[in-house]
Amino acid sequence: MNDKLAIIGLGYVGLPLAHAFSSKYDVTGFDIAQWRIDELNNGFDRTLELSEEQVKEAIKNGMKFTNKLDDIKECNIYIVTVPTPIDKNKRPDLTPLLKASESIGKVLKKGDIVIYESTVYPGATEEDCVPVLEKVSGLKFNKDFYCGYSPERINPGDKEHTVTKIKKVTSGSTPEIAKKVDDLYKSIITAGTHLAPTIKVAEAAKVIENTQRDINIAFVNELAIIFNKLGIDTNAVLEAAGTKWNFLKFKPGLVGGHCIGVDPYYLTHKAQEIGYNPEIILAGRRLNDNMGIFVANQVIKLMIKKGQKIEGAKVLVLGITFKENCPDIRNSRVIDVINELKEFGCNVDVYDPWADPKEVKEEYGIELLKEPELSKYEAIVLAVAHEQFKKLDIKKDKNQVVYDIKAILDESDGRL
Repeated sequence: MNDKLAIIGLGYVGLPLAHAFSSKYDVTGFDIAQWRIDELNNGFDRTLELSEEQVKEAIKNGMKFTNKLDDIKECNIYIVTVPTPIDKNKRPDLTPLLKASESIGKVLKKGDIVIYESTVYPGATEEDCVPVLEKVSGLKFNKDFYCGYSPERINPGDKEHTVTKIKKVTSGSTPEIAKKVDDLYKSIITAGTHLAPTIKVAEAAKVIENTQRDINIAFVNELAIIFNKLGIDTNAVLEAAGTKWNFLKFKPGLVGGHCIGVDPYYLTHKAQEIGYNPEIILAGRRLNDNMGIFVANQVIKLMIKKGQKIEGAKVLVLGITFKENCPDIRNSRVIDVINELKEFGCNVDVYDPWADPKEVKEEYGIELLKEPELSKYEAIVLAVAHEQFKKLDIKKDKNQVVYDIKAILDESDGRL
């Protein structure tokens, strides 16, 4: 196999993909962050998606890590795995994607293929990225160079559903290129591939995967709010309803992260651009975005019931990452709980053995505790279901409120 691959962006998606391809291809991993390149060259992956052994194995296979464009100019296939965030107004921010396209444009040659994996709205590859590639390279799309789209489906922190074990959707800008892209992924994806008829179909398929999850979680979050008012245990209701074979087993919770909490806004942006105002998707987003405030208010109510003084009360929040057993803090909605509790005048401490203290300080301005003394707090909020938290000795104290968002404790004062 003579193809030379460049993976652009070495985060939660790019690095495992580069590792998978390195077993069969000549692979160069490109990232603009020098510290990231240095860490990887030393065998350390701060995302914890790859072990030190796996990183060193990829290097042994010949994979190189670089932030210099000259090092990828000999490649003929470029795979883009950069983030696609939203801005403060919840609109798509294509800056990383367009900058990556500019960089590739500087080294693009005749016959090269650029494959995008980043989650986007339908049309982004051909309408937003291709013009940048054409302008910078001076080459013509579908004549001199080609594109593909194969959306990432990696689940951060999941050691069972790894990149090669998840079926991959593929597509290409011409029938011939679509087959080449499909064959490329087929060579490493043991779960198989699904060749979509067009790039737009593949883009749309990806963005609705997470939008569907978002709406389903919004539904059970709304149920949790209703059942809370009715004095009914939501989890008991879901367990009972789940005995029916076709009941969808979603659980209430905070919906953050770089996918489910972001991707629906890409789809709604495109819908609004063509004159349609989506109602269900945005309603689900609003409900999920407000769950942190709901949780904080529930905690405060329980504290008042126990006769606690709210102003100056010490509250411990367990977990700041967006999901369990994963160091990713991007778009974590736990911060909404923390900020709302602070608005009430509480002194909030945060403990998370998975999160990087420096990253948390930079992103949220919070100093993580090294080790919490559980008994000194008026309230404990279990926000993330890390394995370590299941082993904590959280005793039910009549004067202490324990609010278990993820319902992992046998006993608590409240839960979603």
